[in-house]
Amino acid sequence: MTGYFGLFTSSFLAATLLPFYSEVLLAGLFRAGYEFWLLLAVATAGNTLGAAVNWALGRYLEHYKDRRWFPFKEKKLGHAQRWFNRFGVWSLLLAWLPVGGDALTFIAGLLRVSFPIFFVLTAIGKGARYLVVLVAMQQF
Repeated sequence: MTGYFGLFTSSFLAATLLPFYSEVLLAGLFRAGYEFWLLLAVATAGNTLGAAVNWALGRYLEHYKDRRWFPFKEKKLGHAQRWFNRFGVWSLLLAWLPVGGDALTFIAGLLRVSFPIFFVLTAIGKGARYLVVLVAMQQF
């Protein structure tokens, strides 16, 4: 059980503003014999809920964006906003990207994207990424 809790925690942290990666732990737990579908569900849930933190930050802390401590710099926000403007809410399917993905979830909050739509699209994209990682692990 502690393995799944560790995976949930690392997946959650990886989706927030902290520099963290969950794929290594996911691969290690898979190699250690943990259940494929449970690993997929736990990693997806943690990562999606971590992204929801970014959405909430964007939604409720917008008026602090000029502060030094604000988590996203203007350049990173600009890149994510261009993606979002180009593809709309569908860009949230790419929230798993290592560069700009966290900013996309933050932008969704800034732009007041409906939380249910945000949550479903983000979960699909993040779940697909973890599925690819696990299927690749099965091949090796």
